[in-house]
Amino acid sequence: MSVDVRLPTVLRPQAGGRAEVSVDASTVGELIAGLVQQFPGLEGQLVDASGTLRRFVNVYVNDDDVRYLDQLDTPVADGDVVSILPAVAGGSC
Repeated sequence: MSVDVRLPTVLRPQAGGRAEVSVDASTVGELIAGLVQQFPGLEGQLVDASGTLRRFVNVYVNDDDVRYLDQLDTPVADGDVVSILPAVAGGSC
């Protein structure tokens, strides 16, 4: 199943500048693994050494936050759109 993955500006350099990529997967975990296989530079941005999604990386399947679904076991289907949004913090002193 081909799932469209939308990447924010901060992750695009590790994905060859692409804003959207397609990944064959049936779960969010498989999708992340496939994304990292295609673009190894994303690995440290998305998952920790144990393969767990980083704490401040938000993943949405068709606008539903996977934290409130089955997390990495959340199913994805052909035509779904997955958005990955790492939290960004900052400000001035």
